Amino acid sequence: MDNPVPPRATGPGPRRRDRHGRGMRGPIAPPQVPLAASRADAFADLVQDSVERLERRWPQLADIDFMVLEVPRPAAAGEPWNDEAVPLGGTIPAREGRRARVVVYRRPVEIRTKGRDERAALVHEVVVEQVAELLGLTPETVDPRYGED
Repeated sequence: MDNPVPPRATGPGPRRRDRHGRGMRGPIAPPQVPLAASRADAFADLVQDSVERLERRWPQLADIDFMVLEVPRPAAAGEPWNDEAVPLGGTIPAREGRRARVVVYRRPVEIRTKGRDERAALVHEVVVEQVAELLGLTPETVDPRYGED
């Protein structure tokens, strides 16, 4: 028993099945069906739908980048923690050759919603509010249907 057990050789790719060989062999659904889309992809689609809806009315939105991040970044090391609610979105103004950006945070939005329709409505509200902040307008000006539900 003095001989150590050599480590098991791992293949070049990720492990596809569990250690007993009973794991899934492949994807559950083909890539064409909505079931195959991840939650992050579905959320990005909601943001894109909202942006396309607004671009019809505001063509200058083509000059703004829209991003989805999982969660907001924590405060800098020297800054104290604040007791404010977790933000659902944010803006980064244009500067030095960079385009303006609107950021929507996926996890805080998902936590506050129960279903896809409710999530789509909240995503649209967040996008409208951030675009309004960037353009210096009220959300009702950006989308006349803002706040209706």
